[in-house]
Amino acid sequence: MKNQGLAFERAAARRPDILLLYGSSELIDPIPNRASDFFSRAPTGFQVCPVGKAGATSLIILQKLGALGSELRGRKVAILLSASSFLTPSVKPDYYAGNFSLIAASSILFGDTIDFNLKSAIARRMLQFPDTLAEDGLVELAARCFASDRPVDRIILMGIWPIGKLQNAMLDLQDHFEALVYILAKGRGVPDWLRPVHSHRLRARSLKTQNGKSFDTVLPGRDTAFRSRIAAASEWTDLELLFRTLAELKADPLIISMPIDAYAATGVSRSSRELYYERMRELAQRYHFPVVEFEQYDADPGFLIAHREHPTPRGWMVYNRAIDDFFRKSK
Repeated sequence: MKNQGLAFERAAARRPDILLLYGSSELIDPIPNRASDFFSRAPTGFQVCPVGKAGATSLIILQKLGALGSELRGRKVAILLSASSFLTPSVKPDYYAGNFSLIAASSILFGDTIDFNLKSAIARRMLQFPDTLAEDGLVELAARCFASDRPVDRIILMGIWPIGKLQNAMLDLQDHFEALVYILAKGRGVPDWLRPVHSHRLRARSLKTQNGKSFDTVLPGRDTAFRSRIAAASEWTDLELLFRTLAELKADPLIISMPIDAYAATGVSRSSRELYYERMRELAQRYHFPVVEFEQYDADPGFLIAHREHPTPRGWMVYNRAIDDFFRKSK
């Protein structure tokens, strides 16, 4: 419900003792020391409200944040980014569809916080996933009008604007009703006996070798392909749109960039992996956002679960320390 709706996110954004944490599958994997669990009793004065599930990327996160609008003005928010998203040429349509929220899409397009030029850029990216927009003709029409440079589409947009505002109000009402039902039903979490025990140990292996090859061995073909994947990933475009959204909302974000999973970078040189960290730093500095990359852990099997890119219990504690420092730091 929290991933698809906005009611719980808005409630969290209004609380000075709650930090919204956006990310992907690492937020729902029941690993010990997860931020949501570690801060659940507010040991340092605040709790963490996680938002996200498997496959969530920058384009999804920016829609959620943009939909919250002025609620985020001056508010701290943390965003977890997976390095694997920057190693693929484009967002997988099924991943995007599985995280798409109609209420978030409608709220950002028919909202008043984001300026026209940024909405146009966001709409052009949304239109590259037409199946998600097809479920609501009004949102699809709005996206096409924002993405167009034709004067007639500006006129159409003005005509449908009141209808879009009405739709937002109806979606909000439905969202709050579902949230109320969930609260009254005393929503239950996953029982402990259903959770995998010590799942972080399932893929524990030595970092020294894989398939007989040393992790220090550079394979020229893989090294060149890795550089090309970093350069061509569409996630960089979406990340800049996310940063532009955060800047327009005047939010106070912390960007947490997960280190590259060493198992995913077998045969890749350190200098090639450094391209990812350098580009992330450059983009964050352009918008004056603090970024924590943990690149010193990208060859540490005790920090990320092999092949899953999820923090181990030790990795989560490093993240928790960074989150705690960020939240309690004065502006």
